[in-house]
Amino acid sequence: MTPLYRDPHFTFRFTDDRVVPRFHVEGVAAGRVVVVYRLDPATGEPAERLADAVAGADGWVELPEPLVVRAGGGFVAVPVG
Repeated sequence: MTPLYRDPHFTFRFTDDRVVPRFHVEGVAAGRVVVVYRLDPATGEPAERLADAVAGADGWVELPEPLVVRAGGGFVAVPVG
C-alpha cells in the first residue's frame, strides 16, 4: 500500500527541557547532509537554522554541538541533497 502523504522531514517536539546530542532519522542514507531548524512556537514551521550534520550508517545524526530544547519546543531535521 502506498501512503497518500509522507512528510520528508523529521519533526521532534518535547514536553520537557532536553539537551539533544544526537537523533535518529529512519531511511536517510549514510553520508547525507541533514539541516536542523528550530520550530517556531507560534506556527510550528521551521525557523532559524541551528545546525548542519551528516547521517551515519545506522541512521543516527551526531550534532556538532548538542541542542538545548526548552519544554514545548522542538526542531525539524531536513535531509538535503
